[in-house]
Amino acid sequence: KEPAAPVLYEDSPDKLSTPDGQATNLKISSWNVDGLRAWVKKNGLDWVREEDPDIICLQETKCSEKALPADITDMPEYPHKYWAASDEKEGYSGVAMLCKTKPISVTFGIGKEEHDKEGRVITAEFPSYFLVTAYVPNAGRSLVRLDYRKGWDVDFRAYLTELDQRKPLILCGDLNVAHQELDLKNPKTNRKSPGFTPEERQGFSALLAAGFVDSFRHLYPERPGALTFWTYMMNSRSKNVGWRLDFYVLSQALLQNLCDSKIRSKVMGSDHCLITLHMTL
Repeated sequence: KEPAAPVLYEDSPDKLSTPDGQATNLKISSWNVDGLRAWVKKNGLDWVREEDPDIICLQETKCSEKALPADITDMPEYPHKYWAASDEKEGYSGVAMLCKTKPISVTFGIGKEEHDKEGRVITAEFPSYFLVTAYVPNAGRSLVRLDYRKGWDVDFRAYLTELDQRKPLILCGDLNVAHQELDLKNPKTNRKSPGFTPEERQGFSALLAAGFVDSFRHLYPERPGALTFWTYMMNSRSKNVGWRLDFYVLSQALLQNLCDSKIRSKVMGSDHCLITLHMTL
């Protein structure tokens, strides 16, 4: 038999207004760059300039602030830049947020030292919302960090819930979970793999139950092949054998402001692709 053709994802045209007709005025992009210095060399910044978001959030930068390449620290398009890196391990974890408009305030971490030493969260406050970018810890090979991940999920959910009581929030980043079977190519063979264990999926379900919404699945509940991560091995990307690990999660109160949630699967430069959110705020 001929092998079945891969289900490739086609990003539909961007919806630039809310269902009630309000035009979008906020564009946020998020990208796990799998090493910022390598990503810059692979022309990742060209993609950012082409997308031209108001805010770009990056995860897995693997780069201390003193080692950042000038190509990104000098970007005039984003005068307000914020970096978080691992305190203990060079070349590990790390997130960044680059903004065209200055936030009211910016904080790092979630207020718990056991989590914050890994440089995984930046929160920016804007007049009508919070923006949180996160690189959620992986459960690790043989699930060695699954217990830590379960604790993280509880603490992170508590942090987000507390923010949400002050003003609604947008959470973006690599959340290291494929929530539904629709969110990865091979669910049956990955039930004990990090990112698709029952515990991690339940952690994400609990976050949604706390008053948050997966923006992509809200808009596209049955859309197949919508993946954001592909291992470099076995030509996985060309076959679209991967996972949807990158998300925009919104407070319920912001659903009326949602225009579109995009997966730019053709954007290269990392083992993840760029994702973009259109909002009216």
